[in-house]
Amino acid sequence: MLDAQQPLSFADADLRAQTVFQQSASTGMVLVAVRNREAMIKTYGEASPASGRAPAANSLVRLCSLSKVFTADLLLRLAADGKVTLYDPLQRYAPRGKRVPKEAGSNITLEDLATHTAGLPREAAAAPRKTPHFTFPDQAYRWAWLPAQRLITPPGTAALYSNIGFDLLGDALASAANMSYAQLLHDRLLQPLNMWDTTLVPSAEQCSRLMQPIKDEGPCTDTQASGPSAGLYSTPADMVKLLQYLLQIPGASAQPAAALAVVLDPKKLKSAQGLSHAGDPTGIGLAWIQIGDPSTPSAIIEKTGGGAGFTTYVALNPSRQTGVFLAATWGKGDAQVDLFHEANSLLAALAGVPELPPKEQGSRQVKRRPKPHRPQRARPTSQPLQ
Repeated sequence: MLDAQQPLSFADADLRAQTVFQQSASTGMVLVAVRNREAMIKTYGEASPASGRAPAANSLVRLCSLSKVFTADLLLRLAADGKVTLYDPLQRYAPRGKRVPKEAGSNITLEDLATHTAGLPREAAAAPRKTPHFTFPDQAYRWAWLPAQRLITPPGTAALYSNIGFDLLGDALASAANMSYAQLLHDRLLQPLNMWDTTLVPSAEQCSRLMQPIKDEGPCTDTQASGPSAGLYSTPADMVKLLQYLLQIPGASAQPAAALAVVLDPKKLKSAQGLSHAGDPTGIGLAWIQIGDPSTPSAIIEKTGGGAGFTTYVALNPSRQTGVFLAATWGKGDAQVDLFHEANSLLAALAGVPELPPKEQGSRQVKRRPKPHRPQRARPTSQPLQ
């Protein structure tokens, strides 16, 4: 592990990010950094190919799987209100007449869904051809699909990254609150934080600001169908507010500290898959992954995202009240850098702590029953869908 370092200035962080962008094969990139009461927004490249326009603080980006962070926050808010507990069975919030499968006599709980340990697959099915991103499956489809499933592992025993699990969690929270997920998100989180450009239903004006990758990835549209797992749009300016909230910066609305707490030790699970894109996990939280030894100042909490032409990432060093958000649109060619690794290194430099050791291992694989292959939508091989 490298020695501790003097905290990097924002000006030098900008220079480092410029080099990362040049090696990333991205069309455009935005970086948000928050450290204590300081905040920085920097943009690189073009908002859309051949436009000659740089991205801006109000450029719209797809958050992709960072949307799960918002869903986990709502879970904790409703738990604080006494409307749900983390140990409630999903069955309690299922539509009338719909059965949630069990395995080895164990029920899927809301915590299982939030920690990817429900025994569910990554997706319910591949989206039909030409379906706009993050509009499939809708609530009716997933609840018709779920009762016929056999869980891959008993709930709580193994981790397998699951988008469909978070969509079902969002459905449960909406049911508990007796409103739509989009309304719940707006009322309980986005409005209190004044995140006015963060939405599942972008206006035409907001869509005109959406950053574009090299390849046409389809329309900017209503993504309520997958809002809990991947559908959110936001801006760098709004992500400053989110980072300040997550890091409990004085003067900003503060998220409860327990929201970033580790819930599970991956070493105590039978297996883990799909959680190591940014580094080897040392803890699993509610949507969050911990990387690094928690007894050291270098440990971070992170969430990766990707899809629809975007790679996205949030990484936090709570001990130094420092965090970064990065979003990059896919371009031509293969990246010469790992954006998640570079963001982790930049975070360590900004926080003035030793860098994390390099990733040493892949995810431990879950042994699953054979199932028919479902072709996935084509995307650049250098940009994994998170």
